[in-house]
Amino acid sequence: MNKRQFLASALCSALLLAGCSPKPAENASSASGVSGASSVGAAVTSGDTIKVGVLHSLSGTMAISESALKDTVLMLIDEQNKKGGLLGKQLEAVVVDPASDWPLFAEKARELLAKDKVATVFGCWTSVSRKSVLPVFEELNGILFYPVQWEGQESSKNIFYTGATPNQQAIPAVDYLLEQGVKRFALVGTDYVYPRTTNKILEAYLKTKGIGEKDIMVNYTPFGFSDWQSIVSDVKKFGSTGVKTAVVSTINGDANVPFYKELSNQNITPDQIPVMAFSVGEQELAGIDTKPLVGHLAAWNYFESVDTPVNAAFIKEWKAYKKDDKAVTNDPMEATYIGFNMWVKAVEKAGTTDSDAVQKALIDIEVPNLTGGTAKMQANHMTAKPVLIGEIQDNGQFDVVLQTKEVAGEAWSPLLPESKNLIADWSAPTNCGAYDTVTKKCTAGVE
Repeated sequence: MNKRQFLASALCSALLLAGCSPKPAENASSASGVSGASSVGAAVTSGDTIKVGVLHSLSGTMAISESALKDTVLMLIDEQNKKGGLLGKQLEAVVVDPASDWPLFAEKARELLAKDKVATVFGCWTSVSRKSVLPVFEELNGILFYPVQWEGQESSKNIFYTGATPNQQAIPAVDYLLEQGVKRFALVGTDYVYPRTTNKILEAYLKTKGIGEKDIMVNYTPFGFSDWQSIVSDVKKFGSTGVKTAVVSTINGDANVPFYKELSNQNITPDQIPVMAFSVGEQELAGIDTKPLVGHLAAWNYFESVDTPVNAAFIKEWKAYKKDDKAVTNDPMEATYIGFNMWVKAVEKAGTTDSDAVQKALIDIEVPNLTGGTAKMQANHMTAKPVLIGEIQDNGQFDVVLQTKEVAGEAWSPLLPESKNLIADWSAPTNCGAYDTVTKKCTAGVE
């Protein structure tokens, strides 16, 4: 089995696992409300500590992105313990390495919930890893905080999504490019559910803006892809018609490094064809030659360069924790920070780590974000987030060229026919991950 076949097989396995709800929507969308056993949260309060699971790849192609999130959780746990812990107990991290192996994510999630009896889990990066663990969290009624931008088209009772949905990142990024006069779009991504679904939404959105099919190029490559010469050549040709062209990149992990190098090798500059990336942040830029990237763009909901007192304090704490003045912060770290603080506040509100009680307490919880605003957990388990567009600088930081107010996250895209009437609402009396506003029925999706 070659690498492409392995990845395809892993993706299919993950999607099949995620499709356990009746009538799953396209791309293995989920809206299950399975309660499962409520013993997960109850078990952890019986010992001397409250266990917190950390489910991030520390090896493999995604380690370049996920390793910092593991350390972020450990830092936050350390800080909380110095404050006296939670419910009179100290927090204890249980760290596992799913090694960028999507089926292994599910195995490790089950181990954390069933064997280690963790109260909650902070983890996953790619959507295929999240899809892989989703049925495990629903079966065992665990809580997962997912901290990375994603495609939407899902809402689980057991997952709290602190990363951006397309309307909080991808669509505002495209709007920015349209305002800059871009009329042709090369949608280039890694071959899995997040890029494919996001690009499907973007294609639909671009068409509402008058962009025709001939002006949209789509390309996907496997995880860890490195041979970019022919693809970048195709992008260069696509952008050579005299019409302003941009790349919208959903390339994930270490494949970004050779991609940008090849752009430089073929003398493609940001003035000619700018790249708007959704998965390139300070962590990915750290330790590499940023010269080929200077002037290209990224869309996130946080940048380290944001000038606020709360962000300055977070950066100072992070550098001290890492014992490294060159250590950088990034968007998924802020999303982890928000999720962790929400969980702590919800446990304090509920007075217990019991999963059902904490899930209910989380809705409407508000905590400060690092950009000077407030993050609120919505009834659809998404968080309100500002949108930031940044230009890559030669020091690996971003010059913020656009920042919006907080934008509410959409679980289901109104741009796609299969989800245009769906909303998620886990508050009473709806208690549904996919509620059809036309038929007034709760459904797990549509074919």
